[in-house]
Amino acid sequence: MGYFLSSVARALKDVGTWGGLTASQMRRIGVESVPIALFIAVFTGIVLALQASYTFTGAVPLYFVGTLVGKTIMLELGPVLTGLALAGRVGAGIAAELGTMRVTEQVDALETLTYDPISYLVVPRVLAATLMFPVVVALAMAVGVASGWLTAVNLLDLSTVEFVRGLKLFYRSKDVWFGLVKSASFGLTISLVGCVMGLSADRGAEAVGRATTGAVVLSAMLILVLDAFWAVMLL
Repeated sequence: MGYFLSSVARALKDVGTWGGLTASQMRRIGVESVPIALFIAVFTGIVLALQASYTFTGAVPLYFVGTLVGKTIMLELGPVLTGLALAGRVGAGIAAELGTMRVTEQVDALETLTYDPISYLVVPRVLAATLMFPVVVALAMAVGVASGWLTAVNLLDLSTVEFVRGLKLFYRSKDVWFGLVKSASFGLTISLVGCVMGLSADRGAEAVGRATTGAVVLSAMLILVLDAFWAVMLL
């Protein structure tokens, strides 16, 4: 992994190779991931609002529903649930694509044509994931809070003023940018793992399947490890 990361760092100088490919990868990795991220965010906001109401009943003022929804989605569930979902979509896609290229000797063909496979295949995907994950997560945060607000207003008899009061009660701008930095680290990790697993696939279709499964499992595990790390950094 250390050798691979050093190869990626060296390949960053080859802007002429990866520069034109990054935009298309940003569309594939970022824009096409928006629907699943928003779907998860909608139901996360709904569930948080309902469970907060159940937990707070008779003990805590109901406007704290806004506090719980905002804090939890921005700091934790928005980045983590989106990251886990995209580990399946993005990580598996990268590993399967590069694994197939390795098995069918397309990577060897690139080297024959004097293209650096790291510059051509890895750097655009890593940059696109690192840049686009925060954008996708920011949209998920906004939609999650909005769905929690709509649930509170329509199902919990909580007014908009009370929900916003709770939302603003312990709000800090750090909550937003911290979640976005966390999501960028998830994007970097998922893309790197997908590239490593794909390019290290052995010959045969079965190897591509193992590489894809390994990329998803390892990415999910590393997301949880990174989440614990960022939780310590938040203190």
